[in-house]
Amino acid sequence: MKKYFNKLSAALTPVALIATVSCTDLDETIYSELSKDNFYNNKIEIMQGVLRPFTHMQAWLAPTGQNGYYYHSESAADQIAWPQKGRHGYDGGDHVRLHRHEWTEQENRLRGAWNLMWGGLGYVNAVLEDLEGVDYQAAGLTDSEMESILAEVRVMRSYHYIRIMDMWGNVPIVTTVGTPTNPETRPSAEVFQFVEEELLANVEKLQPLSQALVGRVSKAAGYAMLSELYLNAEVWSGTPRYEESITYADKVINGEGGSLMGNMRLDPSILGPFSNQNQFSPENIFQFAFSRDGGFTFNWAGFFFGYGNMSRALNVTYSGWNAFVVIPTAFDAYEENDLRKKEWFLFGPQTDYATGAPILGTEEYDGQPLVYVNNIRRNSEGATGVGSMTEGEENSGARFHKYRSGTADEEGTYWENDYVIYRLTELYFNKAEALMRRNGGAATAEAVELINESRKRAYSEADWADKAYTTATLTLDELLAERGREFIFEGKRRTDLIRFGEFTTGTWWDKDASEPTRALFPIPHIHLALNPNLVQNPGY
Repeated sequence: MKKYFNKLSAALTPVALIATVSCTDLDETIYSELSKDNFYNNKIEIMQGVLRPFTHMQAWLAPTGQNGYYYHSESAADQIAWPQKGRHGYDGGDHVRLHRHEWTEQENRLRGAWNLMWGGLGYVNAVLEDLEGVDYQAAGLTDSEMESILAEVRVMRSYHYIRIMDMWGNVPIVTTVGTPTNPETRPSAEVFQFVEEELLANVEKLQPLSQALVGRVSKAAGYAMLSELYLNAEVWSGTPRYEESITYADKVINGEGGSLMGNMRLDPSILGPFSNQNQFSPENIFQFAFSRDGGFTFNWAGFFFGYGNMSRALNVTYSGWNAFVVIPTAFDAYEENDLRKKEWFLFGPQTDYATGAPILGTEEYDGQPLVYVNNIRRNSEGATGVGSMTEGEENSGARFHKYRSGTADEEGTYWENDYVIYRLTELYFNKAEALMRRNGGAATAEAVELINESRKRAYSEADWADKAYTTATLTLDELLAERGREFIFEGKRRTDLIRFGEFTTGTWWDKDASEPTRALFPIPHIHLALNPNLVQNPGY
């Protein structure tokens, strides 16, 4: 399925228009042109159109770009940051302002996120408009097949709105490309209602999750979206909806939406959901179907990987910009015997994969052994104090190692990782939190069991005995902390902090408490100028 998906994606590049022009004949002779009237002739072409928004969505959702949803959600939260390191990474102060909640409505990266996300929504709406006029029976599709395909696109539109609503709250509701010309801002509660209605009307029409649907929207993915929507309902609509979040979490947990590997279950390995064969992880629900062999690589290296010498440490063919690092307090949140601390981060001395020789630095530690340390400040190896966003060095902070590409000599599986959007563990956490909030914030036995099922993978059998939560130790604060440990790097932390009331009031590392209005980003100033019907969010 993965390679099939990517071949479909590659086929959607713009068709060249070849023209002959002379000084006396200015008419174009068009040799090749695609339009909705001469495309969509069979199931493959229909699916090429349906999958086009997926190839665009990875640009703003996955950690592969510098100005999308992922960048803003993670950089503004309390786990990872992009500090200046020596002469690199200041970038006009963009990352500093974002971490400190000092952004303005004139941020170029925020404007980029707006453009990418609304552009993606436009792709979805365009496909729906195109498909309205398709003779799907002539294209070889049955009524039920076409109904499922249309439902898949509408659910994709709902997911776009979930993420747009998460960032900006009060936004227009647009279902037709270019109409109206200047759509009006609608309150977040209305956007929530639109998303809810669209999901409820279409989720049951989706196909159940299976290997054939890796990289597409399945019924299980739709249920996961509904569980997330209702878990955040109090923030997004003003009304708690925890019972409904439990209902749809249960549907996923019980396998009612299908599964990848016969039955829905947690992966026994903490590395399984992120491995270079993670399309076979039994807990993955919705993911981008990347494939290096298929020419569509999930390239997290730029954001997360160190400079060139680090490629030798893992025997890989990529290097990065030395950008994101783990905030010291986030790394300290893991106990020393927590296997996630050992497996999900690069930390300490870095050595050559083949020879065991020290990897050497190239900047502040040029020619010296590269040792990642839990400080982000100058002379960080022996430093004390917290440091700041402008004091980092090339060895500052633990680094990302949650996704594993394998080594460059692994033929056929090297760097074949999919990017995971929803996995079963999240539904366990959703249900546990909803149970606790419904119970006045106190843990129930069922909530404890759900979190322990996930957490016990992070400890050896010998260590687990005194690490299990009880109804007394699993408080809401502890649930937020464990959610942070489990979902670090997965693009979810800002949303979680807002739901728990910690995003603006919380203080961490180089960020003080901020104004409550910072829970929403501002609408970029250029779009306010272009559309007089947009209303800026409060506080900007």
